[in-house]
Parts: sequence; structure tokens; C-alpha cells
Amino acid sequence: MDASAPQPRAADLLAWYDRHRRVLPWRALPGERADPYRVWVSEIMLQQTTIAAVKPYFERFMARFPTVEALAAAPSEIVMQAWAGLGYYSRARNLHACAKAVAHEHGGRFPDTEEGLRALPGIGAYTSGAVAAIAFDRPAVAVDGNVERVITRLFAIEDEMPAAKPLIRERVLTLLPHARPGDFAQALMDLGATICTPRSPACGLCPWREPCQARIAGTQESFPHKAAKKTGKTRYGAAFVAMRDDGAVLVRTRPAKGLLGGMVEVPGGDWRTDYEVDDALRDAPVGATWRRLMLPVRHVFTHFPLELTVFAGRVPLETQAPQGMRFTPFNQLKHEAFPNVFLKALEAGLEELQRPLD
Repeated sequence: MDASAPQPRAADLLAWYDRHRRVLPWRALPGERADPYRVWVSEIMLQQTTIAAVKPYFERFMARFPTVEALAAAPSEIVMQAWAGLGYYSRARNLHACAKAVAHEHGGRFPDTEEGLRALPGIGAYTSGAVAAIAFDRPAVAVDGNVERVITRLFAIEDEMPAAKPLIRERVLTLLPHARPGDFAQALMDLGATICTPRSPACGLCPWREPCQARIAGTQESFPHKAAKKTGKTRYGAAFVAMRDDGAVLVRTRPAKGLLGGMVEVPGGDWRTDYEVDDALRDAPVGATWRRLMLPVRHVFTHFPLELTVFAGRVPLETQAPQGMRFTPFNQLKHEAFPNVFLKALEAGLEELQRPLD
């Protein structure tokens, strides 16, 4: 580190934040107290998801579940339905479990310390720090991707991610002010999101441009250093879109635990690297004249890419749903909790059947 460079000061960042803070639907306005419920929901939604994608979901979610008690009282299928499209569906299950714990064990009030928050279902180190700092102004550290980028550049941390996380946390602790820790946490996030961006950072506008070690060296875009990402092998499978003569479509709910747990799907076989699409009809849920779509549906999960070959077919009105499945009326499909991968398969199948989903 360049010993001649000035040291970064929290006061400089907070002064910048007072002028440039973002207005977000879950963020309290200056002088207002933050709502722990809104802060918590937003932090869970923002994990692995962009602010632009979260905003409309958050506003609809708040309209549907305005309090933690309302969320706790809602049936799980309604919560999963409201979450559909946000991905990483274990977050929704944990969100519901946490709401129940807060409502039933804490009288509807969130614990106001990192330790108390960490004891709740689905709340880890990052979320407990973020909620403690933002909602309760506790001197807590919340390190997300934006903060990682700012701090690794500021101190030119050469360690690769994720091994660098403990050192990043230590550096944030050295900067953490006694006053306004909640604003400081949000200021760090805003700085990374709007100024210290992954590419072409606006260093000339940064309140920490003078002490930033990466800027001094001209290497800011190389931080943070990331270990090579390992991507799993592509898995393959089939998805069957069966429409009854009355327009109802065959669906089923996936098991509560596991990938996409509790979400709704069109039926199909297991996803495997050695799946033989030519033999896929043995996984067909009901008898039909199946039409195989030429283009597969592709989706990338965290650990592997997926290709689903879609089959579409019509079945007679008297067709009974196999055990564990159900026929959903066409006009109710929009209320089912389809994750994106199955929504794409469903829409492709319905288009083949010449009845697109509205």
C-alpha cells in the first residue's frame, strides 16, 4: 500500500452519500426510521438478483404481504407463487419460515442484533449484518458484491475471491464509523453500484479516489481477483405440455426440498448428463400424440446448464391426472408458481398447440 496516499475516511463517503443516495422502495428517506421487515425482504430478494429485477417484485410482494404477520399467515403455495420468477427458490421457503419464527416466537418484532437475527431461519452472516446495520443502526458489517469490489480496489487486495472475504471484512471494520453505521453500509453499496462499477468505474467522481490503491496503480478494473469458475456438465431432460380438450394443462408441484423445491412444473423425467432424448416418451405422463419441438429450452443454474426438449400434445376431456399431478384450467395457469425454466417450456408447448399463454 502506498504509505504517502491519504487514508480513506468514512466521513468522506457519508458526505457523498448524503448528496447522491439512491431512492429505493425499501430504503427509508433521510430522517425516517427504517422498517426492519422491508429491509429484510429486500435483502433476501437482492441475493443473486439485480435491483432492477427486484423492484417490481418487491412492490407486489409488499402489497400482498404488508407485514411480517401477513407473510407468516399466508399458505406456502401463495408465497411461492408471489416469488415465482425471482429464482433461487430456497430463499422463498426460508423467507416464509423466518416470517413464522418472527411472528410466533418474537411477537412480530425482528431481533435488533446480528446474533439475534442470525438465529432466525435462512439468515446468514451477510443478511444479519445488513439488517442489523440498516434497520437498527448497529455497528455491523455487510459485505455484498458491490462492497467486495470497492474494498478490494481501495486496498488493492490481491487475494482471490472468495478467499479474500475475511480480509475484506477486516478492512470494512477499520473504516466503520461509530455514528451512522446503517448509512455507511448503504453508502458502500451505492458507491459500488453507481461509481465503482465492474467496468469503466467513474473514479473521478469517487469520494475515495485519492486513497484508492488500485486507481493509483491504474489497475482498478482488475479487482476483485476471482478464481476460475467451475461449470458443471450440461444436463438434459424432457418437459411434457399436455393440454386437455377443455384447455386445462397437466402440472405438478415439485418436492419441497431440493432444486426448485415447492415450485410448479410441467411433468418430465430426471435431468441427467446422459439423458437420451430419443427415449424421452417413456417419461410421458399420459398417452397422447406428442409433437417434439425442434428447439430445446435452455436454462443455466448455478452449478450446471440445462437443456429441456419440449413435447406438446392434446388429450381427451376425460383424461385423469396421474397421481401427484393435476390439470390446471388455462385461465388459472398465470397463478401457478412456475419458475422461469418451466414457464419457458410451458409457453413453447402452448405455442406449438396454438394457444399462447397471456
